[in-house]
Amino acid sequence: MQLLAVPMASSGGGGITLLLPLILIVGMIWFMSRTQKKQRQRQADTVAALAPGSKVITTSGLVGIVEETDDEYVTLEISEGVLVQVVKAAIGRVVPEEDAAEATDTADEATDSTDSTELDSTDESKVDVPDTGRDKADGKVQDAPKLPPTHTEN
Repeated sequence: MQLLAVPMASSGGGGITLLLPLILIVGMIWFMSRTQKKQRQRQADTVAALAPGSKVITTSGLVGIVEETDDEYVTLEISEGVLVQVVKAAIGRVVPEEDAAEATDTADEATDSTDSTELDSTDESKVDVPDTGRDKADGKVQDAPKLPPTHTEN
């Protein structure tokens, strides 16, 4: 019995074929890390630029005005007289001044226009007063109708 040596068919460029996917993977990892680095830098710049009076939105959606900042925390006023202390990393973004001013101007204009139309169309003789719940004959308050029980007692 004789064994014949048959040359294997070469695919041509075997080293390049294996190297191409490796280069693509390394390129994708580099691109993603670069994007994350830019996002971290943008977040650091946002936190560094915080000043009292700035309107901010936290990553959890809390909206407030910066009262004071220290090394680790930011104190926000979320409502009149209500102060909350959050970690600086929780600050998602700073609301630009012109956006906040436009929102309040738009709200004021809408309120002004509805107030003027309500005042013009209101006539005291045609005002519909809802029923006060008092019986006109004896002046007593009527009991509200009772609903049937939602469960049975055993």
